Amino acid sequence: MSRRSKEEIAKIYMKMQDHICRELELADGSGKFEEDEWERPAGGGGRTRIFKNGSIIEKGGVAFSAVHGPTPDKILKKLNLDKSEFFATGVSIVLHPKSPMVPIIHMNIRYFEMDNGVHWFGGGIDLTPHYIDGADAKYFHQEVKNVCDQYDSNFYSKFKNWADDYFYIKHRNETRGIGGIFYDRLEAKDDNEFEHLFEFGLSIGRLFPEVYGYFMKKNSQLPFGENEKSWQSLRRGRYVEFNLVWDAGTKFGLDTNGRTESILMSMPPMAEWEYMHEPEIGSKEEYTQNNLNKGIDWLSFTK
Repeated sequence: MSRRSKEEIAKIYMKMQDHICRELELADGSGKFEEDEWERPAGGGGRTRIFKNGSIIEKGGVAFSAVHGPTPDKILKKLNLDKSEFFATGVSIVLHPKSPMVPIIHMNIRYFEMDNGVHWFGGGIDLTPHYIDGADAKYFHQEVKNVCDQYDSNFYSKFKNWADDYFYIKHRNETRGIGGIFYDRLEAKDDNEFEHLFEFGLSIGRLFPEVYGYFMKKNSQLPFGENEKSWQSLRRGRYVEFNLVWDAGTKFGLDTNGRTESILMSMPPMAEWEYMHEPEIGSKEEYTQNNLNKGIDWLSFTK
């Protein structure tokens, strides 16, 4: 089996973007994606699709990009790479729902290569509920594990721990949400492994609309009030903090002169910060706060 070309990978990622957008529009029932096609002056471009007028999704973005050109010195130094031209393509998604009972979700699959032969895959999917629910957490992690197990029995535990460490707001000493999986710089030793890793990423992409469609249908019907909306705004603030301070994808995009509007599509429509906020003792907000920790086995979570 010959290795797929970077052009073929980009075309398949574009089709994945199409598939996910169609499924999300069907699940929402009223919202539609508006497409913004753009070019990168230094090489390449992409299609950023923003969700508008949804009944469940308040703001969402499904972005595809395929960019290339000289690798910036800042990236070469940071990743300890030799000077060469680069090519990077992928699909990245963040959805912010109207209801605080529906979780925020993020997913991305990506491929990177250089003219000198360096290449790798990266990606992941993670969930950030405003309110942690044990059954929802178990469902999400089980579905992710089911996909991982089709490719390698060690993928879930390895990538789950990686996600716990990655999606961690260090200055707050808390995780961004309940995690999921995260992987980066997976380099294939041969063409068969290359195909294996590529197909694994596509399976994560296909899983995305299935699991989020489940939460959209189930949780959007749950009641909530002003207290829940206020908590949602505070949790959105934490999401902003992580993405702007710690997220490697944001930094990579900005360091490679990426398109700022597309890079920052992950930001919520509105967020709040309250000085020295502490959840009420015994509240569901405190319960959520107390479970934003690394190392939780969500597959057997019973609290």
